[in-house]
Formats: sequence, C-alpha cells, structure tokens
Amino acid sequence: MKNFISKLPANIKLTLSCSLGLILVAIIYYPLIPILLNYPPDSINNSFQIEVNFFSYTTQYFVIVAIVVFICLLLFPILFRRINKLDKLKNLNMENTPNLLKTIKTCFNYPFVVLLTTLLFPPLMIFFLLIFLKQEFSLTIKLTFILFTMTSLIALFSYSISKWIFEGILKKIGIKDSTYGLRINIKNKLLIQLMPLLVFTVLFSFLILYSQITSNKGDSLFDYYKQALESEFGNYHCSSVEEAKNLLNSIELKSSSDSIFILNSDGSTYYSDSPLSDFFIKYALEYEYSHHGHTYDYYANPTQGSFIRYNINGTDYLLGIKYSVFSNDVLSSVLPLFLVLLIINAIFVYYTARTLKNDIKVISNNLSNISKNSNTYINHKLSVLSNDEIGDLTIAFNKIQDLTKKNIEQIHSSQETIVEKERLASLGQMIGGIAHNLKTPIMSISGATEGISDLIKEYENSVGDPEVTIEDHHAIAGDMAEWIDKIRVHLEYMSDVITAIKGQAVAFSEQTSEGFTVEELVKNIDILMRHELSSALINLDKQIDIDSDTKIKGNINSLVQVINNIISNGIQAYNGKENETIQLSFYKENESLIIKIEDRAGGLPEIVKQKLFKEMITTKGKNGTGLGLFMSYSNIKAHFNGKMRFETETGKGTAFYIEIPL
Repeated sequence: MKNFISKLPANIKLTLSCSLGLILVAIIYYPLIPILLNYPPDSINNSFQIEVNFFSYTTQYFVIVAIVVFICLLLFPILFRRINKLDKLKNLNMENTPNLLKTIKTCFNYPFVVLLTTLLFPPLMIFFLLIFLKQEFSLTIKLTFILFTMTSLIALFSYSISKWIFEGILKKIGIKDSTYGLRINIKNKLLIQLMPLLVFTVLFSFLILYSQITSNKGDSLFDYYKQALESEFGNYHCSSVEEAKNLLNSIELKSSSDSIFILNSDGSTYYSDSPLSDFFIKYALEYEYSHHGHTYDYYANPTQGSFIRYNINGTDYLLGIKYSVFSNDVLSSVLPLFLVLLIINAIFVYYTARTLKNDIKVISNNLSNISKNSNTYINHKLSVLSNDEIGDLTIAFNKIQDLTKKNIEQIHSSQETIVEKERLASLGQMIGGIAHNLKTPIMSISGATEGISDLIKEYENSVGDPEVTIEDHHAIAGDMAEWIDKIRVHLEYMSDVITAIKGQAVAFSEQTSEGFTVEELVKNIDILMRHELSSALINLDKQIDIDSDTKIKGNINSLVQVINNIISNGIQAYNGKENETIQLSFYKENESLIIKIEDRAGGLPEIVKQKLFKEMITTKGKNGTGLGLFMSYSNIKAHFNGKMRFETETGKGTAFYIEIPL
C-alpha cells in the first residue's frame, strides 16, 4: 500500500489527502452539529423530519459533504497538474526544466496559502452570505463559528499533507544554497501554524458552553411558563376562548419578545401575538405528550414554546407561550470572556514563538559568521540557556565550532605543506631548465676561450717575425675581439636566465608592487619556458597586439609563474603529441590587459570544468597537487586585482583568459 501511494502523482496525492481530511472532519462533526446548534429533540433522521424538511439530517449532511469532496476531486488535479508534471521529471535543474523557479516558489509558498485560504475563506463567505440573507444574528454567529472550527481542523490537516508532498518535490530538486518564495520567519510560521488550533480550541469551547447555556435557559423558561400555565388554568374553567386569552395575558412574561398563542386542536392558529411557523405547530402536535408540552421552532432557531391542552365548551385548544432562548445578555457575557481568552493565548503563543525564533537566530547568525571566515566568531562559544532541543542544538554548535577551529588549523598547516611542495616542484623544474639553458652558452664560451687561446699563441709566435705585417696583427686582434663579443652575448643571456630563476625562487615570499612592461613579461616567459617547450617539441606562438612598453603594476615573477603554469598544463594536455602549438596572446580590452593562453588539446573533462578555480583538482594523478590553477586564480585576484576565466570545448581545446586592469 505504501509503495502504491508513493507512486501516485503529486497532484493526486494532494487531492486525495485533502479530500480525506475533509471526510474525517465531516465524520467528527456529524454528531456534533445538532448539539452545537441545539436541534429540537427527536427531530432528525425520522419520519417527522422528512415530512417537514423532505430530507433527513444524514442525507442532507452527506450530500453536502459529497458535493464538496467531488469539487475537490474534480478541481485539484487540474489546478496542480503542473506539479504532477514536475514530479515525473528526472535530473531537475534550472537549465533543463522550464518555469522551474516558479514551481519551486509554489512548493515553498503553497502550504501556507492553502492553510490561510482554507481557514478564512469559507467562514467569511458564509458569514457575509447569511448577513445578506438577513438570517438571525445568533444563527449567523453560531454557523460562522462552527465553520471556523471545521476549517481550522481541515486547514491543519491540509497544511501538514501539502507540506509533506511539496517537501518531497523540493528534496528531489535538491536546492542546496538558496531559498525561494515568500520568506516567513520561524516566529510568524509558528503563529500561522498554531493559530488555527488555538482558534479551534477557543471557538469550540465557546460553542459547547453557549449551547449548554442556551439549552439550560430554554429548559428553565419552559419550566417557568409550564408552571405558570398549569397554575392559571389548572383550577379555573374558562367559558370562552376570549376569557382564556385574557387569562394568558395575565401571565408575567420574562421578555418583551415572548408572546402568547392559542391553537385549535387541528393545528390552525386561533390567536397569536407573533407569527407561528409550521414547524413550531407541527412539532407541538407531534410531540405534545412525549415532551410534555415543550415545542421548538425550526432547526437552529432559538425559539421554543410551552403549552397545555385546554378544553373550552367541549373543544380542545392549545394554550401556550412562545419565547426566545437567545439573548444578547448571554452572548455579551460569554463572548468577551472567550475573546479575552483568545487574546491571552495568542500573546502567549507569540511570546513562545518569538523566544524560539531568537534562540535559533543566535545560532544561525554565528554559523553564518563562521561560514564567512570571521575569525572573531571562531572562538566565541554560545551559552546553553535551556534544557531542551535548543540547548542540544547550542551544545552541538559549540562542538562543531571546536571541530571547525581544529580543521582550520589543520588546513592551514596542510596548505603550507602543499604550497611548499608545489614551490619545491617548481624550483626542481626550473633547475632542470637552468641546466639546459646554461649548457649551450657555457659550451659556446668554452669554444670561444679555446679560439682566443689559439689566437694568443699565434700572436706570441708572430712577435719578431719579419714576415708578419701590421695587417696580420690587426687581423689577429679582430678575431680576438669577435670571440670576446660572442662571449659577452652568452654572458648576458646567462645573466638574464639567472635573474629570472632568482625571481621565481623568491616569488612566494617576496611580493613587491613595482611595475614592469609587457616586453619584460614576454621575455621572462620565453626564457623560463624554452627548455620545457623544446623538450616536448611544442611551439609557443606569441601574438602581441598591444604596445610592448605598456606598464603593468605588480610583481612580474608572480604573473610569470601563473602564465608558465598554464602553458605547462597545455603542454601536458597534448600528452606527448609533437609539433603542436600553444597560442599566447596579449591585447587590450576595456582598459584592461587580456592575456590569452590557448591550446588545441581536446578540452577539459566535465569534473574539472565544475571544480576549476573553486578547489584544488588535478588530472595528473599522484604527480599533481591540484594547487597550480587554484593558486593562480587566487594570485591574480589578490595581487593584480584581476580576473581569470576559461572556455573549453570537448574535442577541440581550452583557452584561459587573464584580465589585469591597467
């Protein structure tokens, strides 16, 4: 059965649940309504009721309930068919589901909407309808209050069911980092949820008490008038109806609304100070003996009567007094009491909800501050102020706070280790470059020194030789100068390499903000990446569409490290393919320098795209830390006030963009 229910569409579950709630409340109120409305005794579900009303109480009641349930079963599936469609979808997200945001807001808002609508709309509609139809005030008040108590129960039931159904849909959508819809704080939420129960309790108690009071008053007035009638007519014989009428008028009436009446034995009215309803007369005739002369007006009408059968000159008459059991005095004495009770309870509920809201808000605010990396709150523990779930939550928060502090310390320690590992790896890579970059100029210098040595020996042997001319001496000197120029060029190159290596070696610990030019940046990149590019047989195609003397504020070594890291990743992305190209472009856009590093190595995997720049991730397995791009992103933001982004296309390649304000 549980599996069957779980497979039903959301709109069907909602419809069936609300209909079930309505049926349960209807069953509860079936025996209560005659009591609350003070229906006349023995007047329902019998031949008497069918004769005066054409239908029995049971038939009327359940026909109305059936109509309401039918309307729910007919309209609800249509009204919530969009929820039904949503419930059938898989892999819900903002991109692949049209109008998903609107539906999410519906899921958040609807339980409160259905609660308030169910609670308020039917009673208010009935109240104004009865006012428009000019029904008796007492009947209007009682029917409205009864409907309020019924809708309170239905509203609570519908709210609970709809919240359960819509929460299931929200869990399926899987919202993790935001809320939607109308925001209602927990204080107001508790008030909205508890007020229907409070209204039900107070109004139902009022109805029971009022019903009991009016019932007792009706019995009291009946006893009074019955005794008065028997006293006046018991030992006195009237010779005419007029004499009986005068004797009736001599009885002291309890209210100006009370009146006398005389009925013929067939039920026709002989005399009455006020109109008598057919129900009043028929009930008197039907139950004259079983209720000892106690008659009632129509259902829920607060009018009753007391009468006796009296013979005048051989003809029977019904002599009686009609009276109203409703009085403004009763209502004015009872209703204010319950209004005061309702207000006191509402204030208490409000205070309780406000206290709970404040307790939860303290914990929520502290968690929010910790999530924002506010070090002030890491060491700020909360005091346990209650021995309940809020106290348990406070203790759990303090424990999480201790654990968070310990984790942060471990992260800082691990971060330093990882950074140092990455720095040493970079230095190791640069040392390999040093060996290659310096090997060629050293060999060239060594060859130059051998050439100079040969020229020195040749010059020394030529001293004193008459065959050696002045032109020969100048030729030897020219060759020596040429070798020295070559040595000077190689020494300058070695100096540039050593300077670049030194800058990278101290880049982690020294962050100066001196400026540098685009030309200097390109030169350092070229020097440091030459070995790795040549080893992988990858070409670096440089395209500079900006003035090479353009100044960039910041530390050149930090920016070189970021660009070199991206180029290295591009080389590794080619996975051993030779004669491929990495495009390095420099251009200006909106007063910013754009540095674009693009490869054609096939694009990034989906998992890398989702986590890139957000956390440390690597595709190099044990050979990578995932720190490179993560640190590069932080470096550009922190030291250059810049931005980094990327574009990647599966099967084609990836382009990284570094944007630095000029």
